Amino acid sequence: MREISFLTLAALVVAFCALNGLAQIRIDIPRLPDLPRVERPRRDQPKPEQPKSSDSRLSDSPAASPSPATAVPNGQDQPTVAKDSVQVNPFTFDVYRKNYDIWSWVPRLEFRVNGPISSGSQLYAEFTIPGAGPWAKFDCRTEETQKGYWWKTECGGRQVPEDKASTYTGPVSFAIKLRNELAGTDATLFNGKAKVEKVLSNLSGPKAANKFVYFVNHDWNLPIGYVYLVPDELKKWNRPNFHVAFWVRGDAYNFKPHLFHNGKEVGKKSLEGREVGAASCESDIDNNPTHYIADTIPQKAKWSRVRCSFPNVVGWDKTGDDYSLFGPPHSFGANQGEYELKVLWNNRLARSIKFTVGADGKFDNGVASANKLGSERVIVPVTIIGDQDGHWDRAAWKTDAFYGNPLTGFAF
Repeated sequence: MREISFLTLAALVVAFCALNGLAQIRIDIPRLPDLPRVERPRRDQPKPEQPKSSDSRLSDSPAASPSPATAVPNGQDQPTVAKDSVQVNPFTFDVYRKNYDIWSWVPRLEFRVNGPISSGSQLYAEFTIPGAGPWAKFDCRTEETQKGYWWKTECGGRQVPEDKASTYTGPVSFAIKLRNELAGTDATLFNGKAKVEKVLSNLSGPKAANKFVYFVNHDWNLPIGYVYLVPDELKKWNRPNFHVAFWVRGDAYNFKPHLFHNGKEVGKKSLEGREVGAASCESDIDNNPTHYIADTIPQKAKWSRVRCSFPNVVGWDKTGDDYSLFGPPHSFGANQGEYELKVLWNNRLARSIKFTVGADGKFDNGVASANKLGSERVIVPVTIIGDQDGHWDRAAWKTDAFYGNPLTGFAF
C-alpha cells in the first residue's frame, strides 16, 4: 500500500512539473483580420428590387412558366391574352441621359397568354408616347404552348436600355404582339393604355428636386373583384376549391375574410375548441414603386391584389370521402342562394362582395365572358368600406379598367 502511494505521489509531481513548463511557453495566436463593417441601408437610399418567387411579380429578370390551362379548360384555336393577368408598371432609373440628378423610367410588363402558341413564335411589346410616336420595343420570353395551356411571361424593366428612359408622365399606349417569322405572321393580341404618374423620392437636399419615382395609377382595379374555383391538388375537379380576389391601395396584410350564406357565416370548423382550416388572405400581385417615396404620399403609391382561400368551402363534392372527424365542407352545389364576403382589414370592415350561386354550384354572371376576360374567373363588384385606401378615383373603372378596355355589363 505504501508502494502504491509513493508511485502515485511521483506521478503527480511529474505531471505538475510538465504543466508548469508548458505555462512558460508563449503561444502566438495570429490576429484575425477585422471583419467588414455592415451598415443597414438608410431610408433615404433607393429601394433595391428583390427577387421574387415565380408566383410573385416584377423581378428584374424575365420569368415565365407554362402551366395547365385551368383558365381555359376547353382550349381555343388562337392565342389570347388573359386581361386580368396584364400588369404594367414603370421601372425607375436613378439617371436620365447621364445626369444622376434627374430620374427617369422605362416600362415593365407581365401577362399571360392562353395557348396555342406555335413553334417559332415570339411575344413582344411596343410602347408609344403621345406626340412622340413609338418609344420602347422589346421581346418577351416565349415558348411553344399547346392548346388548352397557358404561358406566363415578364419583360421590360432592366431589359430596356437606359438611353430609352423617359421623364414623361401621362397616358402611354402599348400593344402586346405575337410574330412568327417562320409563318410570316405578326398579330396584335392586346391594346392598352396606362396612366403614368410620379412622386418625389424620400431623398432630401438641393439635388433631390428632380428625383421622381414613377408609377401607374391602378385605382380602376379597386371596384373589380373575382370569385372563382380551382381544382383541388388531390381531388381535382371532383372537389374544387373556392377563392376570392380583390384589390387594395396600400400595404396588403392583416386580412380576415368571413363568408356568409343567407346571412349566416359558413366555412367554419373547430376541434377541441380551436378553429381548423381557417380562411386566409395574402397578396398575389403587388404593383409597387421600385424606389422609396416620400412619407407624405398616401398609401405609398401601392396597389395589391389580395387572394383569399377558404379550405372549408368547395364548389361541389363528388369524392364520397368520410368527414366523420370535422364534418363535410360547405358546398356551393348543395347550398345555392345569396352569398356575401366581408373582409376585415387591420381589424376594421373594409370590403363587401356579394354574389349568387346557382343550382349547378357555379356563380357565373356573364360579365367575364361578355368582356372576353380570357379566364374562368367571375367578375363581381366590390364595395369599398372605410378610408384605409385613402383618396382614390371612384370613376376610374368606367374608362381605365383593364388599361383602357372598360367593362360592359358591370355596375359599381
